[in-house]
Amino acid sequence: MRARRRGAVRASAGEKALSVRYDYVFVFVAMAKPSKDRPFSYSQAAKSLQDNASQAGNAAAGSYTLIGAIILLGGLGYGFDAWRGTAHWGLLVGLLLGIVVGFYELIKSTWRR
Repeated sequence: MRARRRGAVRASAGEKALSVRYDYVFVFVAMAKPSKDRPFSYSQAAKSLQDNASQAGNAAAGSYTLIGAIILLGGLGYGFDAWRGTAHWGLLVGLLLGIVVGFYELIKSTWRR
């Protein structure tokens, strides 16, 4: 396959034609520029940071819970393997339980009611 201009791809025999518009792949968010008559303010910057952090609170807490559950239960599985001398089955079970519990808590904390 050879790429043409504007992202379209020419198909050879037996393949479907594929067309991609690269100008829609990257979307830029226009941010308001500060006005020149208003100087930079640390208090407004801190307020904006606080607003962003409070809006992302549930997602951040859920992601930390996911990582924590995987690390904690994986570590407990590894400790069980070291204690009992098993062949990494405890680690595997611990990691799988960590993933299940972590995703359950992530979904529970971010679910809209």
